[in-house]
Amino acid sequence: MEVRIGVQNVARELVFESAQEGDEITAAVTEALTKGGTLQLKDEKGRLLVVPVASLGYVDIGASEVRKVGFGLS
Repeated sequence: MEVRIGVQNVARELVFESAQEGDEITAAVTEALTKGGTLQLKDEKGRLLVVPVASLGYVDIGASEVRKVGFGLS
């Protein structure tokens, strides 16, 4: 699952692939926004990303993108 997180006052967004399902990520974001503190998500390599909830601009949860390799002939 591809996740993009916009952080306030930061020009670049955080983009990573997560092994978690979209529903799990949505639940984690909702819980973090409700309780305050930090949003904690793991990427597909097991690294932990921690973002202060007060700094969240947006969280975009999308499907994993399959990258195509090769040349298309028309």
